[in-house]
Amino acid sequence: MDKLQELTQKLYDEGLAKGKQEGEALLQKAAAEAEDIVNQAKEEAEAILARARKEAADFKVKVEGDVKMAASQAVQATRTDIENLVVTKVVDGTVDKALSNEEYIKGIITAVAQKFSAEEPADLSLVLPESLKAGLEPFVKNELGKMLGKGVEASFSKKVAGGFKIGPKDGGYFVSLTDDTFKDLISGFLRPATKKLLFG
Repeated sequence: MDKLQELTQKLYDEGLAKGKQEGEALLQKAAAEAEDIVNQAKEEAEAILARARKEAADFKVKVEGDVKMAASQAVQATRTDIENLVVTKVVDGTVDKALSNEEYIKGIITAVAQKFSAEEPADLSLVLPESLKAGLEPFVKNELGKMLGKGVEASFSKKVAGGFKIGPKDGGYFVSLTDDTFKDLISGFLRPATKKLLFG
């Protein structure tokens, strides 16, 4: 009976020891696996954070670049608007006033017509502002033709606000000295000077 009890106790003790060893091994394996999982999760989290930080930095650089470009374009557009305003204010009033003055127009027409007459003798054709017809029609019919010794034909157009167009009759081309062409010409000279004066 004692032998059986002793044998039973021995088997129990060996089984218990073996179970404890296997349990400890399983615990160690589980702990190692858990540590690997935690380490891997940390690495993945760090990679995600690094990627997010890089994307945020790239986005910040892009936004800063876009803002700088927009600001630069806005400043340039504002400068251009100011420049246009100044040039237009200077040019429009001066040109409109000069090219709606009958005496001034007569002087320019005479000078240009004489140049045509000397270099390219031909009858001339003029297009003049409708608004100046009363004052300029008698001048063209009675004075200019006699002065040049050539035929001069004039038509009047509402499309020409100031100035005139002149060219050989049937010559196929005109020299335009209208208010629009004067403004374009003068504006072209004024813009660089105005820009320098306004913005250095």
